[in-house]
Amino acid sequence: MASKEDDEYLMLSGIQHFQFCKRQWALIHIEQQWEENVRTIEGQYLHQKADQPFVREKRGDKLIVRAMPVKSDELEITGICDVVEFIRDNQGVEINGAEGKFMAFPIEYKRGKPKQSDADILQLTAQAICLEEMLLCEIHKGFIFYNEIKHRVEVELTSDIKNKVKSLVTEMHDYYRRRHTPKVKTGSFCKSCSLQHICLPELMNKRTVKSYIEGKIKE
Repeated sequence: MASKEDDEYLMLSGIQHFQFCKRQWALIHIEQQWEENVRTIEGQYLHQKADQPFVREKRGDKLIVRAMPVKSDELEITGICDVVEFIRDNQGVEINGAEGKFMAFPIEYKRGKPKQSDADILQLTAQAICLEEMLLCEIHKGFIFYNEIKHRVEVELTSDIKNKVKSLVTEMHDYYRRRHTPKVKTGSFCKSCSLQHICLPELMNKRTVKSYIEGKIKE
């Protein structure tokens, strides 16, 4: 892909939206629509603890960086890692402003508990891909801290999951270039979506918005 200005890159966080519901992602990232619900507000509160602009904290052989901006010119995505832990290791890479070599491990903070879907893992993997490109290294694992269980879960970042992220991002770019908001199958998960009133899933199931408006005009 050709290089673009950073502000034209897709948001890395959108990968999770896209995996949850492609229509939700399009409404947020293409149509720029957003509604808050309890889930999004709680999520923002949790992220406030991690998102202290690019704060470094040293603990022995561990360097902790919070709210670290990352990007991939290859995938044309950009975002912020909640936390990246750099562990001193002779097999690692050099970090600007720190002595020695380090291995990098992205850590994502989530409001709830581990999900049945791999949406959280895909977002974490995308962060790792960005770090690999920026630091010229390989990252084979990361962690997700779930606030509901107060525990971090180790995630193996395999080549298969990295390839899935790359495939999803390619699809996201295709929708974004065409400014296309897809229709999707609705389900019980729609009830917890912060965009359910904008998306109008019940209306979408029965008829198009155009036919609905035309019907109202004729009444």
